[in-house]
Amino acid sequence: MTVRRIVANIAAADPARARTFYADVLGLAVVMDQGWIVTLAAADTAAPPQVSIASEGGAGTAVPDLSIEVDDVDDVFRRAVAAGFEIVRPVTDEPWGVRRFYVRDPFGKTVNILAHRRAD
Repeated sequence: MTVRRIVANIAAADPARARTFYADVLGLAVVMDQGWIVTLAAADTAAPPQVSIASEGGAGTAVPDLSIEVDDVDDVFRRAVAAGFEIVRPVTDEPWGVRRFYVRDPFGKTVNILAHRRAD
């Protein structure tokens, strides 16, 4: 038995609102739209399935609802601010090697946007 995929499911009265944040800000593509469910995915990523279980979000923060790794945190931060999304935690370089920020999506979920910093 092999786990092939893990999908986060967010309950929302109007799934179409996901496009503004997850497509426009994060650049994900809509891969399925049945009206009652919209599934978005990164077309060019082959990351292994993961699930994290946490008692806190690190650095004394609350556990975010989702963590999304990107290649350019600062670019996504600028897009989120320009689109008017609430920034819950500003861009921060964490001691465990990630650069990240927290933002609230259209459904009130806290999303941890992060990138692993390269060792110089």
